[in-house]
Amino acid sequence: MIDVRLEAYKIILKVISKNIFSDKLLQQMTKKINQAGERSDLLYVLVKGVIKMHINLEYIASQYTNPKKFPNTNIKIKILLYLGLYQLIYCDYIPQHAAVNETVSIAKKMYGEKIAKFVNAILRRYLREDKIVYPTETLDRISVQHSFPKDIIKIWIEYWGVENTEKLCIYYNQPPNLHIRINTCATNKKRLMDYLLRREIIVIESEASNNILITDQARDVLNEVSFSEGYFSIQDVSAALVVELLDPEQNESILDLFAAPGGKATYIAELMRNSGELTAVDKFPHKIKKLKRAVERLQITNMKLQANDAFKFGPIAPAYDRVLLDVPCSGWGVFQKKAELRWQKNQEMKELIKLQKQALEHGSKFLRPGGIMVYSTCTLNKKENEAQIESFLNRNQGFILESAEQFIPKEYTENGYLKTLPFKHNSDGAFAARIKKNI
Repeated sequence: MIDVRLEAYKIILKVISKNIFSDKLLQQMTKKINQAGERSDLLYVLVKGVIKMHINLEYIASQYTNPKKFPNTNIKIKILLYLGLYQLIYCDYIPQHAAVNETVSIAKKMYGEKIAKFVNAILRRYLREDKIVYPTETLDRISVQHSFPKDIIKIWIEYWGVENTEKLCIYYNQPPNLHIRINTCATNKKRLMDYLLRREIIVIESEASNNILITDQARDVLNEVSFSEGYFSIQDVSAALVVELLDPEQNESILDLFAAPGGKATYIAELMRNSGELTAVDKFPHKIKKLKRAVERLQITNMKLQANDAFKFGPIAPAYDRVLLDVPCSGWGVFQKKAELRWQKNQEMKELIKLQKQALEHGSKFLRPGGIMVYSTCTLNKKENEAQIESFLNRNQGFILESAEQFIPKEYTENGYLKTLPFKHNSDGAFAARIKKNI
């Protein structure tokens, strides 16, 4: 029998101490757990939850230990406390005695009796007292209470104010719903909804897109044979709206320069009804292989895959009707699903902004006169969004911004751009601009 809490602990330790992503580790362990005939739900809850909330958990743990000594405590021991506290604070369905005893058991198994007694004492003291006093200064309080870096919280407060920043943090710390994109080449909304209902999977229709359904039964959906048979894909509605803003038409020639993991590319192909030609470019061969599997699953026949650096793809010629630039970004819009991303130190923001600027210049050269280019990110950072578009349009007089309202519901737009705010729209955060080449 696999000790799920122990395996969760090992993954959390690797992710936090090495500043890496958890997804691959989770997939590998989930496979082992499933092969053993056990459920992996708790593994995901603990790993994603502790990684998200570890600044909050660190602060709470410090309230019940020696404040001078705790900062220097070995990270291996700190994470044991995070694991126990997370279950006590955020997992109502786990009995308190189980949360404490199982965590102490891991401590004893990994590090001996002395550490086990220390962990036991801290967790039980929390249960006895449970009186957390957060900092009074607003920036510090939001950062600690909701577990986000202070520099990001500061920017968000400048953008939206304290109340909305707190709403955003609360949204990001909730478990995500699953968004299902209907493959309209294979089925339709009514047929898929009826089928899922017969399988006791409850979905609701998205208000933003006709082709998106929403559910909280992620495990059931991902195990569905209808997924493997290509009747739907998993894609957040904010990403689907980017493609709907591009508004691909049948028999066109379309270029997706940063295609992986391929959700937008496959949606473009579906809206083209497998006609015309879609060229999907990505520099990483393993990501192209993954995209190829999705293409085969969805029975897409109009996509040409290219494992190539977007900036080396060519020859450059104004030959495409539409170009999608879904550029690398800081990912501030997907903090709910990518727990580690909030701790990635803004991933060299200057380099990202430079790359995005280059992508706009490079991508625009492939566009025929009258063609459409959509620039999109999954971030809320205005430096990567509005500022990039304003700068590009100032440099390139032959291009104009077309209002997003003409193509997607007005509620998901702002100042002519597609713009989703997670707590407002119940989706990831996304930005996109539709640009037309006039000459």
